[in-house]
Amino acid sequence: MKISEITSVIEAFAPLAWQEDYDNAGLIVGRPDDEVHAALLAVDVTEEVLDEAEATGCDMVITHHPIVFRPLKRFNSADYVQRCVERAIRRGIALYACHTNLDSAPDGMSWQLAEQLGIGGLRVLQPTEKLVIPPSAVGCSDASRVVASDACVGFGVVGDLPEPVATEEFLRRMQRSLDVRCVRHSDIVCPEVRRVAVCTGAGASLIGDARRAGADLYVTADLKYNDFMTPDRALVVADIGHFESEYCAIRLLFAVLSKKLLNFAVRKSERSRNPVNYLV
Repeated sequence: MKISEITSVIEAFAPLAWQEDYDNAGLIVGRPDDEVHAALLAVDVTEEVLDEAEATGCDMVITHHPIVFRPLKRFNSADYVQRCVERAIRRGIALYACHTNLDSAPDGMSWQLAEQLGIGGLRVLQPTEKLVIPPSAVGCSDASRVVASDACVGFGVVGDLPEPVATEEFLRRMQRSLDVRCVRHSDIVCPEVRRVAVCTGAGASLIGDARRAGADLYVTADLKYNDFMTPDRALVVADIGHFESEYCAIRLLFAVLSKKLLNFAVRKSERSRNPVNYLV
């Protein structure tokens, strides 16, 4: 199957135009017309994941995080990024990333995590203006593209639990459900939670949105010291870890591809692991 046939399925769900300016989502190694036979899904491209791809006969690796964010000036195996890109080129393994476009897509990353936590009635926490390409404009010039604000496109979600749950109980339940080693959280200022906001990845910038949405608890990752004081006792913020919050990307991409590509092999990585280790 051609790479373009696979990426078109992903991009119908999460168009590349929805990625942030700093991002590098899309096809990183390979050509759209190249033929591939199987894809491995992971959070990151690592040497262990490439080992797994070769061992399982996967000649395409689809990840959430792009292996390359900035231009590479040389290829001399000086770091893992160069080694992985060099190896992929030499072994004929295509590399594709679906990053912030998957974060902001309707039913995307935060939606998946929230549903896993039993949160319903979801709506976007921070709607954004994204470049929208109407079906009638496909194949036309860029002038046919329009910028529109879509209440279903954006970062984070907020919704409600079926019934109030003791805050500490919910945190422990979440820890078990997501297999999280450590949950860092601010002071438990409310004894129960009902409304919960979620943003996968680094979501400190959405604390204010969670507060304005009336959330009792905001679940995200990559919070810094002062971020735990930002809520000013209006809600609880919880950091479950970047990798832990985004591991759902594998399940999400598997569902998107398996639904449309019935005759193409898609495999979930068993060696996609957290680079952060915990001494507990």
